Amino acid sequence: MVTGLDEVGRGALAGPVVAAAVVINLDKPLPDGLDDSKKLTALQRERIASELRETSIAYAIGRIESDVIDQVNILQATFKAMLAALRNLTPSADYLLIDAIKLKECPLPQKSIIRGDSISASIAAASVIAKTFRDQLMREQHEVYPQYNFASHVGYGTPNHLRALREHGACPIHRKTFRGVMPDGE
Repeated sequence: MVTGLDEVGRGALAGPVVAAAVVINLDKPLPDGLDDSKKLTALQRERIASELRETSIAYAIGRIESDVIDQVNILQATFKAMLAALRNLTPSADYLLIDAIKLKECPLPQKSIIRGDSISASIAAASVIAKTFRDQLMREQHEVYPQYNFASHVGYGTPNHLRALREHGACPIHRKTFRGVMPDGE
């Protein structure tokens, strides 16, 4: 059960960090165009994610919300999200392929691959599943907090988002410890 593991949302100013664990089915063809989620259009990601959800042996999500990120820091939250994804994976993983980090808290054998989401199909699959899941969450948050336009920037620090933060202040899903979220001096 070789499992690709990747996260999205580390650099965002709002919303959770999300990790996905994916076991691709080597007996089925890979989705056409599977690659690092950052290199794909939203439509490509959605199509590929849909195929992966149908053809993978298993996939699971782990997410850590912004309040926990503020308490433990983004790197520790990333580890927690990855561990949560692995706990949610059925059947369980036997070996991990991880994009650029070592998951020391996990006793499973693992390989950290720099730019793994561009090199490994398993990590790319995890990247796409995590990205589409998180983007959907942020579109839902747009309905709750439309003044921030989360549907367009999904929580990242775009000029539009930073302008909304200056205008409206932070909302409950913002990461209060991140530069740019709180006004200078707070």
